[in-house]
Amino acid sequence: MSQILRSASIVAALGVAACSGQASRPAPAPSATVEMMPASGSRVSGKLVVRPKGDRMYVSGEIAGLEPGSTHAIHIHEKGDCSAADASSAGGHFNPAGQPHGQVEHGAHHAGDMNNLVADAKGVAKVEAYASGVALGGGAADDIAGRAVIVHAAPDDYKSQPTGNAGARQACGVIELAL
Repeated sequence: MSQILRSASIVAALGVAACSGQASRPAPAPSATVEMMPASGSRVSGKLVVRPKGDRMYVSGEIAGLEPGSTHAIHIHEKGDCSAADASSAGGHFNPAGQPHGQVEHGAHHAGDMNNLVADAKGVAKVEAYASGVALGGGAADDIAGRAVIVHAAPDDYKSQPTGNAGARQACGVIELAL
């Protein structure tokens, strides 16, 4: 009987040690996915991944169904609602700091502003964009989890207020935290 008790004590001690080792590890950085669905009668769709990279959020993936060789604006919008046929339910650009519209890394800009996408000869854009002034998860005012990403029909001119003259919304997807 004492052999069984000793074995149980050893197993319990190993379990506590394993749990305490896990507690000391830093939590993994949050990441999110975005399933882009067509809007405004387009055929534009794709999949994106959002994750922290330095002090910015890195958005990567592919968007297909674009006109070959075309340029398109991509923005984070204030609401995670893509239910309207034209994606107008996503609201305006995400802008918790009340900044003017502009270009990332070139002065003041909305937190939801990102640089334009360019489609290749097959109408596919490889997305490698950054958003600054935002967080992923945690529920703070700058949190983009649960908000929408929109791909627009035209390029962003980075000047026109408040939207960069980006045109119709061709695809919409909600930023969903990965579990």
